[in-house]
Amino acid sequence: MDKDLHYIIENFNQDGTLLVEGKRNIIKNFPYKNTVVTVKSFKIPLLLNGIIYRFFRESKAKRSYDYAKKLESCNIGTPKPIAFYENKTWLRLKDSYYICEFLEVDYVFNQLFNVDIPDLENILQQFARFCFKLHDNGIEFLDHSPGNTLIKKVGENQYDFYLIDLNRMKFHNAMDFDTRMKNMSRLTPNEYMIKVISYEYAKLYHKSEEEVFNLMWKYTSQFYHRADKKRAFKEKYKL
Repeated sequence: MDKDLHYIIENFNQDGTLLVEGKRNIIKNFPYKNTVVTVKSFKIPLLLNGIIYRFFRESKAKRSYDYAKKLESCNIGTPKPIAFYENKTWLRLKDSYYICEFLEVDYVFNQLFNVDIPDLENILQQFARFCFKLHDNGIEFLDHSPGNTLIKKVGENQYDFYLIDLNRMKFHNAMDFDTRMKNMSRLTPNEYMIKVISYEYAKLYHKSEEEVFNLMWKYTSQFYHRADKKRAFKEKYKL
C-alpha cells in the first residue's frame, strides 16, 4: 500500500466525505492522486471474533478485496479494487479497511422500486442476464440484496451492473436451479419486477417462464414474509 493510501487510513476518522454511517461499517470518499476512492471501514470485532480473524479466518476487508478480484477475473462488474488494510496486534484483528475506486452511477437497484423509470423493463431484463452470468460462473453472492447492485447507463438503452458489499460469497463448480432461484429471493417484493427478471432468466437457462417464475417468486415471498414478521416483532417490543 502506498503512502497516500496509508495517509487516508490514518486520517479516516477526521477526513473524507461521509457516504454511509451504519452500526457496523462506515463508508467515505477520499481524493486519491487524480481520482476518488471509496473506503469502507469495518467495525472493530469483539475480542473473541478479533482473535478468530487474527489467526483462523480472513478479515472482511481481505475477503472484499479478494472477491472483487475474482469478479474482475470473470468480467463481472464491481468497483475496481485497489487495496485492503488490516490493523492487527499480536493477539487480534482491530480495524480493517477495503479501498476501491469511486463509481458514479445512475441508480442503486433499490431505487427502481419507487420512481417512474420508462426503461425499467429493459433494465430488469439486462439485470437478469447479469445475474445469470454471475451464477454461470458459480458465484453465489450471499448479500444479493437491493442495496448492493449499482446501475450505470453506458449507452442508448444499455446498462452495466456492479456488485458492492462483497465480503460474503460462496463459489461453486456449478450452481443448481434451486440455489440460483434462492439467491434471487432478496432483490424485490415486487411481483412485476420478479416476473420480468424470471422470464428473461428462463430464456438463458432453458426452462419455462412459468417454472422459473414460480420458484423465484416462492423464495422471494418466503424471504419477505419472514422479514415482515421480524420487523413487526421488533416494532412490537421496541427492539
